[in-house]
Amino acid sequence: MAIFHSSARSSEASFEQNCTAYEVLREQVRAVQSVSIAGGGQKAAGIHASRNKLMPRERINTLLDPGTPFLEVGQLAGHGLYEGEVPSGGIITGIGMVTGRPCMVMANDATVKGGTYYPITIKKQVRAQAIARENGLPCIYLVDSGGAFLPLQEEIFPDEHHFGRIFRNIAEMSSLGIKQIAAVMGSCTAGGAYIPAMCDETVIVKGNGTIFLGGPQLVQAATGDVVDAETLGGADVHTRLSGVADHFADNDLHALSIVRDIVARPGPKPFAPPPQAPVAPLYDATELPGLIPENPKQPIPAREILARLMDGSELNLYRERYGPTLICGTGAIGGYPVGVLINDGPLFSESAQKAANFIELCTQSNIPLLFLHNISGFMVGVEYEHGGIAKDGAKMVNAVSTARVPKFSVIIGGSYGAGNFAMCGRAFGPRLMAMWPNARTSVMGGEQAATVLALVRQEQLARQGKTFGADEVEAFKQPIRDHYAAHSTPAYAASRLWIDSVIDPADTRQWLAMGLALAHNGPMEPTRFGVFRM
Repeated sequence: MAIFHSSARSSEASFEQNCTAYEVLREQVRAVQSVSIAGGGQKAAGIHASRNKLMPRERINTLLDPGTPFLEVGQLAGHGLYEGEVPSGGIITGIGMVTGRPCMVMANDATVKGGTYYPITIKKQVRAQAIARENGLPCIYLVDSGGAFLPLQEEIFPDEHHFGRIFRNIAEMSSLGIKQIAAVMGSCTAGGAYIPAMCDETVIVKGNGTIFLGGPQLVQAATGDVVDAETLGGADVHTRLSGVADHFADNDLHALSIVRDIVARPGPKPFAPPPQAPVAPLYDATELPGLIPENPKQPIPAREILARLMDGSELNLYRERYGPTLICGTGAIGGYPVGVLINDGPLFSESAQKAANFIELCTQSNIPLLFLHNISGFMVGVEYEHGGIAKDGAKMVNAVSTARVPKFSVIIGGSYGAGNFAMCGRAFGPRLMAMWPNARTSVMGGEQAATVLALVRQEQLARQGKTFGADEVEAFKQPIRDHYAAHSTPAYAASRLWIDSVIDPADTRQWLAMGLALAHNGPMEPTRFGVFRM
């Protein structure tokens, strides 16, 4: 068992410079977070409160066990995506404890465009349901939505992962014995009415909660009948006449109390303790920002990172001397076993082969995998292509793809191109995925992309008998650099749900421990690998 000993603060001036540079990046993320948390603004919040309705985050806080954490997923979704801001994608999703049991909570924010569903809203809710399914978490839907945002109907309605997927997921999880519970605390209109109608149990709030496939305006247009929302589909109608809802609640607080009672019934066991006693790292995680170089082209010291994440700063290293640009080993975080892969340079054939073998070993023992990305990609060049790096890289990608142990990814530096794939990027199904504020991700670095495109342009002009002077090259390259710089940030990735969270380095250990705890208590799948090209 290797114990990592730190010498990170040997250069105090450099450490402080790194901290200062990191804080600038952290403030950029905080600014986006503050917009997301604010919801639809003060005016919309006032209207919401005047109807005797709790704000969505108040509903979640009331629902959860006092003093327990809420692991929010997709907080920055929707930032900058639409002309009118849609903070948090118009829905708050995350994992919290309800009567001692971890649950996935999904709360529409009616202060944001009336809680209507934008494409990013649907993507976020489907992502939350996927996390719930993988971890066997009961789903609680706090419904307060005007249904689909009609101007974008073609991006919402007909496709495989559009609105209908939410209802399919509810049905499939219910069939697997994963509780589906709805509390209708506001509007629930059109297709959205199927959320409470398909859940195992539904609560509806008097005076505010309504469920109908066609609202009063549509009924009048279709039949000529004039009817108000309460008479058409209010709490009394659906608990006394239609049977669409099961429980009548006087107000939000009463509804949330009923939901807690439903979750508390015999069912999934509360969290089991970790299999081994948690041990604090030997070094302080608050030092991590000082270890991130101010210059992103400089390497992040992988062993210093591990010394502040792993229990006891210990890792049982695998093939330490072979393929050293990828560190692999088993240890624990918060008392939960984990197999770690962290980049310490580019991926070569040897490091890719080592990773594939290490992943095989972890799946044999049902050990979850943690990928810590700081990767420019696979090594390129004649020597490496002739040596079969594409074939060896494919082994690693195959192993990452087919491993059915829980996988977690954190981008701590760069994550580019095929390196992102090999290190379990979003396309490869990590249970949870996050970025640090300093991290960046794109198909390649901005400078490389600018150079590649400039060379292509130069060849095009040469075929036309034209030159491409140094000033013209620079003028051509700078907008490409700027584009990549703006589109590779954590906020940009999080707004599109390419990642689940942007987390502080100092919070990474706690974030991972929560994810590992969920996975430890959730269902496990057997692994079957595909064909490895030899």
